[in-house]
Amino acid sequence: MQKASPKRYAVYSIGASIVTLVLKFGAWGMTGSVGLLSDATESLVNLTAGVLALTAITIALRPADADHAYGHGKAEYFSSGIEGSLIIVAAFGIGYAAVDRFLSPQDLRHLGPGLVLALVSSAVNFLVARIMLRAADRFDSITLEADARHLLTDVWTSVGMVAGLAVIIVMPQWKILDPIIAVIMAVNIVFTGIGLLKRSVGGLMDDALPEEELKLIANAIHSYAGTESSFHGLRTRKSGPKRFIDFHLVVPGSMTVHDSHELCELIEELIHSKLPRAEVTIHVEPLECDTSYDGRDVGGACAASLGGECPMMSPPLTDKSGE
Repeated sequence: MQKASPKRYAVYSIGASIVTLVLKFGAWGMTGSVGLLSDATESLVNLTAGVLALTAITIALRPADADHAYGHGKAEYFSSGIEGSLIIVAAFGIGYAAVDRFLSPQDLRHLGPGLVLALVSSAVNFLVARIMLRAADRFDSITLEADARHLLTDVWTSVGMVAGLAVIIVMPQWKILDPIIAVIMAVNIVFTGIGLLKRSVGGLMDDALPEEELKLIANAIHSYAGTESSFHGLRTRKSGPKRFIDFHLVVPGSMTVHDSHELCELIEELIHSKLPRAEVTIHVEPLECDTSYDGRDVGGACAASLGGECPMMSPPLTDKSGE
């Protein structure tokens, strides 16, 4: 039986984008609505983003090699960053079309059938987005999540647009609603793009893991190390689905190399059970040695900062600036 791959779900996104692209541009051509044109434009961005997502996931799945010892997972952040940029560009295009329609209002035609096509395309996007969100959680993929949430944004904006344009069917004199709805959608799309850009930059800049995950790591350490041992210099980052965790574990100097190794194995195993696909590196240091606390210079979290107790009194850090 072939193992499931996140690439399959990226292909689903591309397929859904092609279907909705045809439906939405058909709706725009039928009605002449800039609201529907804005919706169709976003579907074009969805298609481009889906192709980028497939490319990024394909690269991210490559195993680590001599030139990329930590793997290729960061390719996913490039994908979501480009997708965010494309979304913002599309939003400005929608805004330009809306301003033009403000200046030159036009009557809409065949609005009813056009809105039906828009709703059908939204149903397709909603179904595929829900499937992709489950897959994103399963594979811990920011690319699949970004693509799925982009599709969901498309769904909600489409539903809002259809509701607004439906008013024009009842009251044709309110045709000014068409460009107004397009502007609202453009603003909403800009915020979606900015959100994706922020997450991508955070991943590329090696943001630490969320606080709840840091506390899971701290609890795992204290579960086996007990009150006689503590840690500092906890540094974490995420690259695609992989989490990289390293810290300094301070233990009594009387502990043997064998026992300290067994302790580290137990801690790593517990962290892996809580945070799958984590790579853990532990540097063991003796409690009684002053240089055991030099590792704090590298930054990161410590036991006390994560709500735990730090039983040993570490020597104060000297001011190396000479001031």
